[in-house]
Amino acid sequence: MEVRDYLRAVRRHWWIVLVTVMVALGVTTLVTVRAQPRYAASVTFFVTTPNQGVSEAYQGSIFMQQRVKSYVDLLQSDRLAQSVVARQPLGLTAEAVRGRIEAKTVPDTVLLHATVTDTDATRALRLTEAVATGFVDLVKQVETPPEGRTAPIKVEVIGGPRVGSTPVSPQPLRNYGVGTLVGLLLGVALAILRIKLDTRLRDALSLQRVTGSPLLGEIPFDATARTEPLIVGEAANSPRAEAIRKLRTNLRFVDVHEPARVIAVTSALQGEGKTTTSCNLAIALAEAGWRVALVDADLRRPKVAEYLNLESSVGLTDVLVGDVQVGDVVQRWGDKSLLVLPSGSTPPNPSELLGSKAMADLLVVLRESADIVVIDTAPLGSVTDGVVVAVQADGALLVSQHGRTDRGQVSAAAHALQSVSVRLLGCVLNMAKLGKADVYRYETYKIEVPAARSRTSAAPNRAFLGPDRVADPTQELTRLPR
Repeated sequence: MEVRDYLRAVRRHWWIVLVTVMVALGVTTLVTVRAQPRYAASVTFFVTTPNQGVSEAYQGSIFMQQRVKSYVDLLQSDRLAQSVVARQPLGLTAEAVRGRIEAKTVPDTVLLHATVTDTDATRALRLTEAVATGFVDLVKQVETPPEGRTAPIKVEVIGGPRVGSTPVSPQPLRNYGVGTLVGLLLGVALAILRIKLDTRLRDALSLQRVTGSPLLGEIPFDATARTEPLIVGEAANSPRAEAIRKLRTNLRFVDVHEPARVIAVTSALQGEGKTTTSCNLAIALAEAGWRVALVDADLRRPKVAEYLNLESSVGLTDVLVGDVQVGDVVQRWGDKSLLVLPSGSTPPNPSELLGSKAMADLLVVLRESADIVVIDTAPLGSVTDGVVVAVQADGALLVSQHGRTDRGQVSAAAHALQSVSVRLLGCVLNMAKLGKADVYRYETYKIEVPAARSRTSAAPNRAFLGPDRVADPTQELTRLPR
């Protein structure tokens, strides 16, 4: 992951960082409130040695600086702790006293600083007084040579003992600062870990990598799509409708030399928006002047007729079994050059029916009667119906829903198509999150459509019309066999 990916992870899961920081501050508050105040008493020692001249004074100073370093361990020794307990019987053991003493040297000097911390300020002061007296005597005993000669080193108390009036711990400001930093780091780590462990598709780049196909469309999430799935009426001027038009353009120019005229629209799982995409794509193509045939080949859970408000009792199934002719059941939708073939009755053997010669013959008829045939198929992860239909089409369009589909499921769906040599035209990320900047750009640049104006259809792109195609896009739509 790059730095940009880490920042995106934190921005996407900002609530994890916030909750972690709040928990860390809560724990910090609990620890700070319940912590017992501790007071510190200190004393400063000066170590010196007799000397005769300047040269001896310099040598003695160097000797003392080296000697003072060993006195740090002497201040925290068991011997001194035992002498303190003997002098001040405060109910503490020698080990407890030794744990309360902290010693350090002042760099490049012969000063030694000792601090005693305790939960009781008075006891801390009395312990420090005992440490000061005991340490001076202990150094005198250790450094005094035999035969009663004068000790070469002398230790004097030059500061303290004294105790502070305020406790040295807990320190609320420091604790809260550390708690906030720890919570922030932990929250960022959890956000990044969540991104790494989350295998669901959440961006277009991941979808392209998994499918190995170009991204042809990124349809933004629209709360009104559940009740108004089609891009008609007011929805025709929404960002979702503009994304469908962009998909229409990309799909038509994905391969100029070999354009796909029969397109199977499928998905890895049920409920990813393949049927809505199929209907809206067919509407968008028809609005551009193309003669479009929309076929509902999802014979198990058909939805096309329901979305388009058409009769669905008779349709594709009845045509394939030979009960009716396609011209008798195909229905024109609206005032556009769009014909719809519903699924019809539910058959007991959808896969066999869709893979039959009757289905192949029907696609030949539709290919000759329309410029583009859009087929809504079953999800690839559930049944094999989608693959059976896609094999007979010029290519397949794979729809995936943002934040719902697993990478493994999409990869399996793409592999299912590629394993039977289906041409995967591209992928579509449905219900994608549209940034505020994108929404603003669209709102400021969209065309305001007057309430009443004449409806005109755009002329079709002649680059994709065969030489036998007529100029009138509605002509030949009624020439299907009856």
